[in-house]
Amino acid sequence: KDYRLNYYTPDYETKATDILAAFRMTPQPGVPPEEAGAAVAAESSTGTWTTVWTDGLTSLDRYKGRCYDIEPVAGEENQYIAYVAYPSDLSEEGSVTNLFTSIVGNVFGFKALRALRLEDLRIPPAYVKTFQGPPHGIQVERDKLNKYGRPLLGCTIKPKLGLSAKNYGRAVYECLRGGLDFTKDD
Repeated sequence: KDYRLNYYTPDYETKATDILAAFRMTPQPGVPPEEAGAAVAAESSTGTWTTVWTDGLTSLDRYKGRCYDIEPVAGEENQYIAYVAYPSDLSEEGSVTNLFTSIVGNVFGFKALRALRLEDLRIPPAYVKTFQGPPHGIQVERDKLNKYGRPLLGCTIKPKLGLSAKNYGRAVYECLRGGLDFTKDD
C-alpha cells in the first residue's frame, strides 16, 4: 500500500497540541525513506494494510499521524530520523498505556523496515496535565513505613511466575528481614 499519498506530509506544520516522535529507521533495500517514514506514521495511527469499509465512518485525516520530515543520520548508511506528529486526540487522556500502545505498539515488526527505534518523544504540556500521577506522595509512604531521612529501598521478587504462595512469602520475608523497606511484583 502506498502510504506516501496520505501519511508523508512534508508541508505539515506541527501544532502545540501534537505529540511529536522521532524514530531512527533503516528501510529495507529498495524502500525509499519517505515511504518508510509514511508507513511508520500510518501503522502507528490510523493506517492499515488494506482498505476497510469503516474508513468512511470517521475523519481519518483528523486522527492520522503525519511524517513531516526525514533527515539522514550523519555517518550512518541508510539510516534516517523520521519525524512524526500525532494529534493528541489520538490517545486517551491520562493513559500512558494507550499513548505508547498507539505510537509504538504495532510498528516495530513492520516489513518495510530493517530496524526502527523511538529516539525522542515530546508530549504537549496540556496532554501531560491529564495524567493524575500517584494517588498520594512519598510522605504518605514514609508515614506508613515509619522510615525517614534516607532513601527507601525495595526490590522485585523473581521469578515473577512459578513460585508457590509459601515460597513467594518466604522470599518477601527474607527481603524485608534483610533490610529492604518494600517488595513488589511484576
